[in-house]
Amino acid sequence: MIVPLPEHALILETERLLLSPMTMDDTEMAQSVLCDPQVMHFVADAMTPEEVVALMPDATRRGAGGRIGIWKVLRKETGEVIGDGVLTPVPIEQDETDWSTVVPEAYPPGQIEVGYLLVPSAWGQGFATELCARLLRFAFEQTMLDKVVATTDPDNANSQRVLQKCGMRPMGFRRAYAHDEVSWFEITRPEWQAQASNQ
Repeated sequence: MIVPLPEHALILETERLLLSPMTMDDTEMAQSVLCDPQVMHFVADAMTPEEVVALMPDATRRGAGGRIGIWKVLRKETGEVIGDGVLTPVPIEQDETDWSTVVPEAYPPGQIEVGYLLVPSAWGQGFATELCARLLRFAFEQTMLDKVVATTDPDNANSQRVLQKCGMRPMGFRRAYAHDEVSWFEITRPEWQAQASNQ
């Protein structure tokens, strides 16, 4: 039996950011991210506004008592929503997340990945590292996960640097998102705990 986390425990803060679970009210924000070709360059084709509307029932699903899902991210200083962060199942043979596995009463099968998408105005300011580190902390403090993974396009050097700053180890190429050569990163609970104790 997975005990649901109270709503307030799903509100995550960093020095500059506030993360809260994605809701249906965030459709316009999701469109500003997912329909932007710059944001989606290393991820997939930019979506149409209509495709984002169709995605929202899945994008707002939460699994494992609220612990697995998507968070919207805003800057505390300005209140501007700058993107999203995720702890979601990494697909291997499919090219997108299998949302049917994200259910309240269980952890999804397979591995959970940390990820993020930020609008261009938020690039180059350390927000991705701040966001990723906070999601990893949540994962190892509030879930039963023994390991978190991450994937990037092999050419996405900026994102790879972010993951390594957060203590994730490059593992070479693995199959994910129905592609054979995806750059794969991992961090285990003991590795995260050792890193956290040194900070």
